[in-house]
Amino acid sequence: MLTFDDDGNDEVTGAQHNRPECPEKYVTVQKPERCYLSPLRATRISAEISGKHSVSPESKPTSLNNVLHTYTLQKPEKPSLERIDWKRPKDICDNPRLIVEGISVHDLNQGKLGNCWFVAACSCLALRSELWNKVIPDWKEQDWDPQHPENYAGIFHFRFWIFGEWVDVVVDDRLPTVNGKLIYCHSNVQNEFWTALLEKAYAKLSMCYESLDGGNTADAMVDFTGGVAESIDLEEGKYGSNIAAQLNLFEDLLNVFEKGGIISCSIKAEPTEREMRLPCGLVKGHAYSVTAVRKVRLGHGLQAFFNKEKIFLLRLRNPWGKTEWKGVWSDSSEEWDRVGATERNAIGLTVKNDGEFWMAIDDWCKYFTDVDVCRLINTSLLSIQKTWHETVLFGSWTKHAEHLHNRSGGCVNNRQTFLQNPQFVFDITKEEDEVLISIQQQDMKVHRPVGKGKNLSIGFLIFKVEQNRMYRMHKIITQKVEALTTYINTRTVFMRKTLPKGRYIIIPSTYKPDELGEFMIRIFTDVNAGCRELTQDKPKVSCWNMCLGYPQVVTQIYIHEGSGLQSQDSSGGADPYVIVYCEGTSVQSTVQKDTLEPKFDFRAIFYRKKLGKPIIVQVWNSCTVQDQFMGQVILTASLRDTAELQKVQLHKRGQEIAEEMPGTITLRVITSSHLTDL
Repeated sequence: MLTFDDDGNDEVTGAQHNRPECPEKYVTVQKPERCYLSPLRATRISAEISGKHSVSPESKPTSLNNVLHTYTLQKPEKPSLERIDWKRPKDICDNPRLIVEGISVHDLNQGKLGNCWFVAACSCLALRSELWNKVIPDWKEQDWDPQHPENYAGIFHFRFWIFGEWVDVVVDDRLPTVNGKLIYCHSNVQNEFWTALLEKAYAKLSMCYESLDGGNTADAMVDFTGGVAESIDLEEGKYGSNIAAQLNLFEDLLNVFEKGGIISCSIKAEPTEREMRLPCGLVKGHAYSVTAVRKVRLGHGLQAFFNKEKIFLLRLRNPWGKTEWKGVWSDSSEEWDRVGATERNAIGLTVKNDGEFWMAIDDWCKYFTDVDVCRLINTSLLSIQKTWHETVLFGSWTKHAEHLHNRSGGCVNNRQTFLQNPQFVFDITKEEDEVLISIQQQDMKVHRPVGKGKNLSIGFLIFKVEQNRMYRMHKIITQKVEALTTYINTRTVFMRKTLPKGRYIIIPSTYKPDELGEFMIRIFTDVNAGCRELTQDKPKVSCWNMCLGYPQVVTQIYIHEGSGLQSQDSSGGADPYVIVYCEGTSVQSTVQKDTLEPKFDFRAIFYRKKLGKPIIVQVWNSCTVQDQFMGQVILTASLRDTAELQKVQLHKRGQEIAEEMPGTITLRVITSSHLTDL
């Protein structure tokens, strides 16, 4: 491992990484093994520590700068550790600047480190000034000022969105070089250093540059934006041969791009195929950034204006700054003759080997296999565009000998332990609503220097549960699996799903039981879904139980369907729903429109104190003025009753309770004296 002494010289140490003391005034410990500065402006922090400025052109690093050199560097073979020399920008070139004439995707070149995923994310970031201004705050104040060199502090301030919060990271200006040249990420402009300094700040989060050798573009995009990452497998979705799927995907990507989101893509590769160049010019196992998504109009002059024919194109960039696609719609492709000069200028077509090129959506889906989409979700209340309500919760997979307290049950294959995982409940209150769900585990790159750092394989299931459930699930009986993800060892698992009205439980888990870790769950809905973690297994025991009593049994009611109901309107139909009454409480299903054969698929659960008091299930017809009674059934719901599905005849109510009414309902009743059975 390579660390740094007070002089900034290389020092080879053992694998053990020792963190030097940080000035307590400026550092707060947020998470184990991570140390972040308080959100103060970098230049002012530096000035306050030294009284003037922390690094003069000839001085050694101060104690704070010594802290900034605590991460390690280990990159075997290239470059050799003995050749690395840490230099300040003023020692590399004349007139160093943080940013020269704005930030551009062409500022980025990868260098010797295998972090094309990071550079691709930076290329996406460079397209959005509102995004990189967050990551590089107050960059004008941080930049070199040739007219006032005494203001130069020698450190730079960056911000990253880490595990639910914006974290301020400060680094000094010493950069790794060989023969006077930067060896890692660098700009095409020799005196521009934002790319190298941003990479250094990001490496500090992971404890060393080595931790950036291999990674996921989606992770970096989320860290830059606070967005939500979605991974799309083009092979699994068979996008390469399905034209309709290609067009739908293009519209989705266009929508993401126009709303400020960022996109990257790559081609799967075996370990022996990493960075293997294909005859078409693309590189396997290599991350590309998508820098434009456009519908390009064909034709010239007025013909182009009236021509409705368009080609769906994406512009990509290779982080190497060279090696481009050679197929249809490449820089020198004859297909561009079909596009007028005005349109070519509008999309910024250039013919040079700068690593940027265009591809049609069909070729893109055919050659690329994986897409990472970072969506910027609009949660602003003051917006004319669609807004979302976001809920952010944190949880952990922990191990405990007592099964009711264990929270590391593994995936659903482990039926005995799966429901021991953390459970989160939310409600869909509209007739149906699209839900975005993201589960993100703690970033493990920080552990790579000590030979660890692999992500856990994670995923989650969504159950539709009883409409009134308030306690944790303990057994899967009638609850319906509404959706599930693939278990994968990525930092984030994402799902988009349209759900009907009802109550749902999300159960995030690791693939194997007894795997420990922390995670963050983010849920986006159209309106507040009341998402919260279920922590209680059953009703609490309190002093009031002496007077009011405590539940003796728990009963689950599942109403499957109705059949042969009596028509309630002139068209011969009805809009039925059910209400379940138990000990002074009631739960109501959704209305089933215009049917005498409703599929209710409705559940309720009750913790009952009075075993002799029956449960009543009533069927009603929804009307504009006054709802109409359609029949009821009375259930004893005792411990001796069958738990099998049964068809029950509807009856009248009141004094005519013995008389039958048209129709039946199919239901299931499960009762247990153990309150943690259901």
